[in-house]
Amino acid sequence: MMVQRHEPDRRHFLGVCLDPLTIDETVARCVKAVEERSPMTIGVLNAAKIVRLRKDPRLSRAVLGCDLVLADGQSVVWAARLLRRPLPERVAGIDLMLALLPEAERRGDRVYFLGAKQDVLDRTVAEVLRRFPRLEVAGSRDGYFSADEAAAVADEVRETRADLLFIGVSSPMKELFVEQWSARTGAQVVHGVGGTFDVLAGEVRRAPEWWQRHGLEWLYRVIQEPLRLGPRYFTTNFAFVVLVAREVMRSRVRPGGGSGGDRR
Repeated sequence: MMVQRHEPDRRHFLGVCLDPLTIDETVARCVKAVEERSPMTIGVLNAAKIVRLRKDPRLSRAVLGCDLVLADGQSVVWAARLLRRPLPERVAGIDLMLALLPEAERRGDRVYFLGAKQDVLDRTVAEVLRRFPRLEVAGSRDGYFSADEAAAVADEVRETRADLLFIGVSSPMKELFVEQWSARTGAQVVHGVGGTFDVLAGEVRRAPEWWQRHGLEWLYRVIQEPLRLGPRYFTTNFAFVVLVAREVMRSRVRPGGGSGGDRR
């Protein structure tokens, strides 16, 4: 069973909820959170994660319990439109981070980077400072720590007085860390950005804009790592298509033909 926050302006479908925000609106919400010292956690959903949430109650609770839940995948935006729960645009985790950094630089907010291998993390911070030389980097730490060490890691972040915390580790570790320890970090905005550090460090190439617009960023990644990512993406993407098709069929037999969404 999925656990989620039921806010009236959220879009509910396929058993999940998402906030209908543009990237600019999301940045404005984050800036306000820092200004008002009102902590905010951010969760993101793509097709693969929506499928995974249906089988992982812990991950579902962690993602859907965030203050903001955003559509990280273009296919999610398309599905929302098809199910008459429209979202204004995709807000990818990497794009949101790269939109927040210049704001942080301008405002003097302190930023902490948590995740990846140490050499990748070092290159990430160097690249961020190359792009935003006046950014106040509160600190950084690699993402190789156990569940037993998580509390100490949160305390390390808190000691730096970071305003924004970006977590570049894989699922479900990043979502569970956000759920359990975000308040302890003292950061006002906590955002799990997954593989963003690998992209900024040059370890992985991000798909060109055309691939992103056409919902093919996943395929671009598969081409780069076919053996590791191929089976996973093809399996989850097929499952997502089946979920959407079933919900479309259900909507056609409901009174009025509307799509109330799967609220399990």
